[in-house]
This record gives sequence, structure tokens and C-alpha cells, in this order.
Amino acid sequence: MSITKLAAGLAAASLALALSACGGDPTSDDSAKSAGDTITVGSAAFPENEIIAEIYAQALEAKGVKVKKKLNIGAREVYIPALEKGEIDLLPEYSGNLLAYFDKDATATSPEQVEDALEDALPKTLEVLDAAPAQDKDSLNVTSEYAAKNNLKTIADLKNVGDFKLGANPEFKERKYGIPGLESVYGLTDVEFVPISDGGGPKTLKSLLDDDIQVADIYSTTPSILANKLVTLEDPKNLIAAQNVVPLINEKKATDTVEDVLDEVSKALTTEDLLDLNTKNQGPDKVAPDVLAKQWLTEKGLI
Repeated sequence: MSITKLAAGLAAASLALALSACGGDPTSDDSAKSAGDTITVGSAAFPENEIIAEIYAQALEAKGVKVKKKLNIGAREVYIPALEKGEIDLLPEYSGNLLAYFDKDATATSPEQVEDALEDALPKTLEVLDAAPAQDKDSLNVTSEYAAKNNLKTIADLKNVGDFKLGANPEFKERKYGIPGLESVYGLTDVEFVPISDGGGPKTLKSLLDDDIQVADIYSTTPSILANKLVTLEDPKNLIAAQNVVPLINEKKATDTVEDVLDEVSKALTTEDLLDLNTKNQGPDKVAPDVLAKQWLTEKGLI
């Protein structure tokens, strides 16, 4: 063999090795998005978000994606900069609050409107994948007895009740989705507001169960809703902005495989699931987020 042919052969072999190490043609889209790289999954500093992050991480690992975890990071003001710097690559977010973070003047409220607005509001380096039906947001709740007595299914139905007391954090009195919105959107003018400063926690629940208030603002995935068989009133006019769970990812890591896995997770994740997972996590057994994630993925046939 001539020296020229030998050199050419070695060069070709080196190129083949390089392509193999990169996982394919470096000009392909997936290679450009670092298909072989590890994805670092983060979470906010509260249990529900950590559970969803564990679901993302374990679902990706089951499909052969290399994963690192940096959970329980902190508030949005901490983890968004970490995501933009590449310190983490993926985490669960809530669509309406994410939109408000990047666009403080946003007016979108329905899931579709929020999703469209996010496309314009996000930095080019970040993207959201398919949203889950699951939402964690302010919700108006009544006891099952009160709902049955007054035939209540939606917020609009409260117009037929007459006077009633509504308990919520003090700021609810002034917020667009609070007392002003109940009047302008649903025409509810007979509302006596009762400020209770515990974010829909034990004091709010006790006031509701004792009939000191008839309607309570409680986050939609709070375990007390299930435990006390409360009725969450539907919001057909989208007064309260959508807060669908969405995977927020560095666009360089959004390969076809990653998107397919996370889209399947989102398709399966419901508000009822979050209620159940939070109840198991915060209940007497205190089931850990990683255990809950594995159980949920197995039940859904995703691993």
C-alpha cells in the first residue's frame, strides 16, 4: 500500500471514529443539540416540583438519556438564571407564572393563550415542551355539602347563592383574578371578603369547614382538597390564569428523544395525579419524591 493510500485510510478511520464518538453526523440537528450529553434536571424548592422533576429524570433515564439531578434549588429568581447559564438544563415550570416572570404585562389567561404568549416571551435559548393537563394554581373551593345544597359546579354558579363569604390571602382583595375579577368577569357582587394569611392552609380550611366562610381560595393540588372531599369550582371563563405544568428546557438539550419522552409524561400528568402524589408525600407515610416518581411512571406504563 502506498504512503498516500495509507494516510488516506487513516484519515477516514479517524473521521469515522470521531463521528461515532459524537453519536452521528455533527451537522445533524440532534448532534447540534448535544444528543449524547448529560441533562441536568433541576427543581424549585417545594415537594411537588421535586416530584415532577424526579418523574422527568427517571423517564429520561429509562430511555437511555444520561441524567444528573440538582433538586430543591430555590425560587424562580434563582433557578431561571441557573438555567440560562447552563448550570441546569431542564425543570418543571408552571405556564402562567413563567409567562408573568418574563412578561409582567401579560394578560393571557387560558391555557392556549398562555402557551402562545410564552413562545414570544421566552429567551431564544429556552423553550417549553408540551404542557400537561395538570395545573397547580389558585382555585375556589366549597364543601361538598354546600355544593350539593346550592347546585354548584362552576364559579358562575355562585351568582345564584346570594351573599357569601370568601376567604383568601389579603392580596386577593385587589388582584385581577380576585374580588375585582369575580365582579367584572362573573358578575359576583355579593361577596364578603375575609382575609386569612395562610395561603389556603389550615386556618383557611378550618374556616371553611366551620362555615365561617363558604368559599376558600386553595391551591388546586393541596392535599386537604382530597382529604376533606372539597369541590373545586370550575373556571369556564379563565379568570385565574392557567398554570399548566410544562417542561422548561435549554434548547440545546431538546433532542427528539428528550422531547418524545417528556411529551409522553406531560400527556399523562393530571391535576388529580398531583393531588394524589402530594397527599402521599405530605401524609403520614411521607413517601419520598423519587419513590413516588417511580410508582407513577410504572402505573402509567412509561417505564
